[in-house]
Amino acid sequence: MITVFAVGERARSFKAISPGLLPPLGIIFGLFVVFTAAQVWTDNEKAKAEIDREASALRSAEILVTSFPTETQVQLRELVRRYIADVVAQEWPLMAQGMANLRAIPGVLAEALQATLALNPSSEGQKTAQRHIATALETALDARRQRIIISESQVNLVKWACLFMQALCALVAIAMVHSDNRLASIIAMGIFATGIAASIFLILAHDRPFIGELSIKPDPLLQVMPEIASSR
Repeated sequence: MITVFAVGERARSFKAISPGLLPPLGIIFGLFVVFTAAQVWTDNEKAKAEIDREASALRSAEILVTSFPTETQVQLRELVRRYIADVVAQEWPLMAQGMANLRAIPGVLAEALQATLALNPSSEGQKTAQRHIATALETALDARRQRIIISESQVNLVKWACLFMQALCALVAIAMVHSDNRLASIIAMGIFATGIAASIFLILAHDRPFIGELSIKPDPLLQVMPEIASSR
């Protein structure tokens, strides 16, 4: 398009644009990419950390409950198993669709916490275990809340608009600087456009941690209850 208009007086005006304009435009575009990608990487790392924290807390509760009679152990482990099964089968798809919310209280985990607080410890060891189990379940609940909050995070339209606007400015500047040589203009714009496409694709692939082929899977939770993973 620029080469079509690069005739007569306009051609001289285009050529008057200094090639020194291109590096600053490229640097600003790079900064926009880094600024946008930083949010995406941070969200992904936070999501993984919260899932690990949730799984670790549930595993700790499982280990600590061995201080109690077999009936209590079976009850708590069954509640933990049901919670993980519900998370994998129901909550994960909802997070992928951006429909998970904090209004729905995980009844199974709340039931496990209530059952833990209702225990009658018969020794100091059981009292200590009861406190730690309750703390572990509360940690799992908090990690779940954080996980759901992160699942709703995404790059907003303002950031995308600024990124595309800066990319367009750089492409137009490249076309103007090379307006007297169509082949050079096409090659230069093609190279830069490829870099733009690669940057945007990379950000899109990791935006919304629980969506897409590169989404975060509930593997740490499944490792707490391997029988759930084997039945999937």
